[in-house]
Amino acid sequence: MANKTTPCSAGVGFKPDYFQQAISATETDLWLEVHTENYLVDGGIRLDQLEQLRKQFQLSFHGVSASLGGTERVAPEFTSAIKKLIDRFQPGLVSEHAVWSRSAGNYFPDLFPLPRTQQAMLQLVNGVSTYQDGIGRKILLENPTNYLDFISEMDEPEFLVEVAARSGCGLLLDVNNLYLSGVNCGLDVHNYIDALPSGLVGEIHIAGYSTDPKYGDQLCIDSHDEPVSEPVWDLLDYALKHLGPVPVLLERDDNLPSWAELIQERNRAQSILIANTTDHAIAVA
Repeated sequence: MANKTTPCSAGVGFKPDYFQQAISATETDLWLEVHTENYLVDGGIRLDQLEQLRKQFQLSFHGVSASLGGTERVAPEFTSAIKKLIDRFQPGLVSEHAVWSRSAGNYFPDLFPLPRTQQAMLQLVNGVSTYQDGIGRKILLENPTNYLDFISEMDEPEFLVEVAARSGCGLLLDVNNLYLSGVNCGLDVHNYIDALPSGLVGEIHIAGYSTDPKYGDQLCIDSHDEPVSEPVWDLLDYALKHLGPVPVLLERDDNLPSWAELIQERNRAQSILIANTTDHAIAVA
């Protein structure tokens, strides 16, 4: 079966809580993204649900544990399991994170950003290349959320663009991650987006965030447990104006709203995407 193409529309992150509502959804341009690791099983209800969902929706696989920027090589048995799942369900997009989460045989359930050095860049290129070779697909690489301002040899857009050039991957721009990095570390979010080549970004993520109990608005956490904030909506619009229309994914991983509320928020993303698609078509013409 040939790979299907993810529609240039707004999708949502699927959670099993939403299964009945999802298969009854009437939105013809809706697509779903799942966390790949949740489906690395031999059988059972998770795979049964995914089989039903792919009959109605285009799917996207978003990995969260490959530790592509770590010093330890990506295990071949891990990429083999991912490839088996990809071959079965043929997702339109496959993505991972420009982070590390494994060291000295220990796995940390978090997405730690990398120092932007030549050494870290080469480690990430190797990790991405090994992963892509193992699964037989090119991936999109997501920018991290930064909580500390590292001393670095290059800025983040330069770092990610170079990794993409050397590995052949594309980029996934998470504008919520970018906004939080701007708040936490002073990144200029508009200059960041302007530095990304438009043809390199294949997907955009949006999500909500929470603030640290001690430091409040001075430290924002990528929690995915709140509605998308107004500054992130503005940043989505800015990104689409620069990058052109690409699929947009609404993430919500905790404190789940009703399906109706989720779709209402997704529809706002769809409206922004449609407006920028129209403006892009006029500009090109």
